[in-house]
Amino acid sequence: MTAWTWRFEKADGTEVPPAVEPEEFTTQGDAESWVGENWKALLEGGADQVRLFEEGTEIYGPMSLDAEGV
Repeated sequence: MTAWTWRFEKADGTEVPPAVEPEEFTTQGDAESWVGENWKALLEGGADQVRLFEEGTEIYGPMSLDAEGV
């Protein structure tokens, strides 16, 4: 089973703990849906951007959580 995970970062790339604890996702779509539903809480909790990983390999990022960038 493939694991998709998010890394939560400040604008400078420093990793920060997420305001909403993510589950472990089995599909890219599930991971993207989750961040789509939780981006505002994540942003308010101190994360400025996210990166998506599949089994530890970066798929894309950084993706801004700012409303202008979503």
